[in-house]
Amino acid sequence: MIVVVAFALALQQTPGQSLSTITVRSGEKTTTVPVLLIDRGPVIAADALADALGGSIELRARDEYAVSLAGLRLGVTAGVPFVRAGDQTLTLAGEPVLRGGKLYLPYSFVSDFLPRAAKGVTFDARRAVLQRVVVATPAVVAKPHPFTVVVDAGHGGPDRGMHGPIGADWEIREKDITLDVALALRTALTERGVGVIMTRSTDTLIALSDRGRIANAKKGDVFVSIHVNAANPNWKHPGAARGFETYFLSEARTEDARRVEAMENEVVKYEIANDVSANDPLSFVVHDMEQNQHLRESSELASTVQRSLAKMHPGPDRGVKQAGFRVLVTAFMPAVLVEIGFGTNAAEARYLRDPRRQREIAASIADATMDYLKAYQRRSTAANQ
Repeated sequence: MIVVVAFALALQQTPGQSLSTITVRSGEKTTTVPVLLIDRGPVIAADALADALGGSIELRARDEYAVSLAGLRLGVTAGVPFVRAGDQTLTLAGEPVLRGGKLYLPYSFVSDFLPRAAKGVTFDARRAVLQRVVVATPAVVAKPHPFTVVVDAGHGGPDRGMHGPIGADWEIREKDITLDVALALRTALTERGVGVIMTRSTDTLIALSDRGRIANAKKGDVFVSIHVNAANPNWKHPGAARGFETYFLSEARTEDARRVEAMENEVVKYEIANDVSANDPLSFVVHDMEQNQHLRESSELASTVQRSLAKMHPGPDRGVKQAGFRVLVTAFMPAVLVEIGFGTNAAEARYLRDPRRQREIAASIADATMDYLKAYQRRSTAANQ
């Protein structure tokens, strides 16, 4: 099937008047769409163009729209010369505009953007014809991800995190292990059809307060922070400590939880600026209503992750715990911090640095995250019925 769009522009027309029309032919269907001239140049009504190409337009928030057409699903914001396509941000030659509460796309969206971004679309500048060829068995068009998971690799850059193992002549660094596992987790989640946002994908320092802000800006559904534990050197046999545990954000209730909280929050000494009081990391957390609404879901996510790790991890199950991790403070969504093992234990350190084991840990966390998201979706659907 061939979709043909013919353009005839007469730019001398009065601003706001219809310059000409776009004729869209799709099978037996023929649609005429006006091309208007406004102060910023020729534009086409987004809803009319989407209709003509068998698509749709949906208002998501103020000035923000989801536009589906020519096999693409785009996030469009009035006044912004960019569109979102899945995890990608694509550039437009002009800005979409609102007129009378209606979204208009610049003429360059048709003449330049669609031929670049949509499969099977070409534009003949001399004849002013846009053509989309739809084959009998169309190529699979990437669908928008139903969920977005923000994956946070703990530490990074000058903050190496813990190092170990105790008494060995070799060393692992937490920042390296967390990045390896986080990248493996990204791969595992992507394979399961989930969108993934990384707070860091290289050896760089990201402020703890910024990690949550990244998650919020990208509208994540859940936030998973990966860390490696370290034994308290004052323990009777610190090198023997082993196991995995998962935390969610709340006030620490045990001495061990406070130990891990202090260890993971220590990164602030590497940060130039931080808007959280260094003397009281929980001064505003427990009483913050926007964060509190996510505590129950965070607890459920933590339990699901812990159960999944228990099926494959050789270390003892140290359970689900709660503490005031700064990295979780500003993430306004279900958020957990996973301590995947003790790097101070020689056997567990070898386990954690093994790429095959790292992929197994990542797959286990990915499975748990999917189980949680599906259960959350079921709960939300039931609550809205």
